[in-house]
Amino acid sequence: MKSFLKIDPDSHFSIHNLPYGVFKTTDNQNSRVGVAIGNKVLDLSVIENAGYFDSILSKTVFSCGSLNPFISLGKSVWSQIRLKIQSLLSDDSDLKDNLELINRCLIPMPLAVMCLPCKIGDYTDFYSSKEHATNVGTMFRGKDNALNPNWLHLPVAYHGRSSSIVVGGTQIKRPYGQILDAENKPKFSLSKLMDFELEMGFFIGKENTMGSPIEIENATDSIFGMVIVNDWSARDIQKWEYVPLGPFLGKNFATSISPWVVTMEALEPFKVEGPLQNPQPLNYLKRKEYNSYDIKLEVSLKIDGSNQPKVISRSNHKYLYWDVAQQLVHHSVNGCKMQIGDLLASGTISGPDRTSLGSMLEISWKGTRPIKFENGIQRKFLQDKDSVVMTGYCQGNGYRVGFGEVEGTII
Repeated sequence: MKSFLKIDPDSHFSIHNLPYGVFKTTDNQNSRVGVAIGNKVLDLSVIENAGYFDSILSKTVFSCGSLNPFISLGKSVWSQIRLKIQSLLSDDSDLKDNLELINRCLIPMPLAVMCLPCKIGDYTDFYSSKEHATNVGTMFRGKDNALNPNWLHLPVAYHGRSSSIVVGGTQIKRPYGQILDAENKPKFSLSKLMDFELEMGFFIGKENTMGSPIEIENATDSIFGMVIVNDWSARDIQKWEYVPLGPFLGKNFATSISPWVVTMEALEPFKVEGPLQNPQPLNYLKRKEYNSYDIKLEVSLKIDGSNQPKVISRSNHKYLYWDVAQQLVHHSVNGCKMQIGDLLASGTISGPDRTSLGSMLEISWKGTRPIKFENGIQRKFLQDKDSVVMTGYCQGNGYRVGFGEVEGTII
């Protein structure tokens, strides 16, 4: 399948991808829905108004400032719209000869100001990487007690703060909170141990009725698509507060997500077998199919005083012990109602070696092995003006299905 647009093979946004986002432009401040294709944004509100979706849609959904109305139409409509967009952008499409419409609907990506893609009602952050949980547990409890007794039996999670979720590119203000001083006494201070967490997140695409759990056999039908997540962390605030109820102010000040939502249909060819689960999960969590994805992830750090960003981690979504279906099923097993646009994040994704760790806490091993840059500059944790850039993609045969970037700078 080829597009009439010239698309670099290394572009994240091939015709096999077509991720959705919400954007505005200088000359049109109305937020509307678009699809990324090569180095352009296809304005779906223009395509919709031109009547191309009339046989599929009974109402206007792409002029809204959120993907929620479109997502609410269901999986069958998602697939039909995706096929229609692929047809419009294909090499034999009539659209390529309609220069007037092309000029209105295809916008150079640098001119698009990206917004949050969904209206996010609730946000949950999991703790699904065995390597990450083992590393953190080893640091704070010792190797023999690295994993708590429940970890291998259920996907551990906590509820985050949806009001603090921001689109990539938003600056992140260093938070205040209580930390311990050199004498282990609490004081009110700016966080001194700022960190990132490399994660993936998914948006809920189908609601369940309160009291009715989502079952493992059809869990992925309730997922619309995925984004890259940077769940910023203030480690010193977190360390003092997290016993006994877990993360609070050390986490809820900011979470960054990539602006483009890659659909589960686009990710389908990249499903792979996840890690062996031992002991076997309880019946409601037992896998019925592969729901891990071969998504190559990379984190770069750009620091003040250094000429080039430095790649500090290369990881992969497939390392997660608990997959997306298991996360969703466990979340709803008690009858919890999931709503369209809710965001569930994986927790830090770390791999099996030092090159694939998903946080500064692990990379620097609690500050004992700093990251070294040119001119003798080092980093144990993030300093002001440091920028973290995360990216990820699946590699197809001559094309990519990617997520673009999510960047944030500490101020």
